[in-house]
Amino acid sequence: MTALNARKLDFKKKENNQEKGFAVSEIREKLAKYCAYQDRCHWEVENKLNEFFVIPEVKEEIIIYLIQNNFLNEERFAKSFVQGKFNQKNWGRIKIRSELKKRKIPIKMIESALNEIDEDQYQSTLAELFEKKNNSLKSERDSFKKKFKIQNFLLQKGFERENIHSLF
Repeated sequence: MTALNARKLDFKKKENNQEKGFAVSEIREKLAKYCAYQDRCHWEVENKLNEFFVIPEVKEEIIIYLIQNNFLNEERFAKSFVQGKFNQKNWGRIKIRSELKKRKIPIKMIESALNEIDEDQYQSTLAELFEKKNNSLKSERDSFKKKFKIQNFLLQKGFERENIHSLF
């Protein structure tokens, strides 16, 4: 047990404009549950820790605890994030990469996770989205406008321009 654990430090968290005090062990437990519920990255955990107004030493201790007990694993997070966003939300590689960069995931880890997307499934998802959007725009008379709307939709989903153009 470290010196920080031995002391009963009180940290505050603002909830509904009221301050509530927490001990280090309570914060550690809350963050373990937070990470167990869903894979998290270091950036998300640090943001959550900021809500408790903890000192840097305690922050570091809690993060080390979470890593050592496998609650926090950035590689696992990146892989599950990629699979989830691709399979559930039909996002393309560009949008997924951008979101992972926002979460301060290392580039090598991002590329490794993105490489796990099956290329055939990726192209199939892109073609399905293209067809759905094309069918939803049946009433659009102007073919240029229709193509522009489909392109914009697929770009917003995060697919590469070259792959989109190959569908037309």
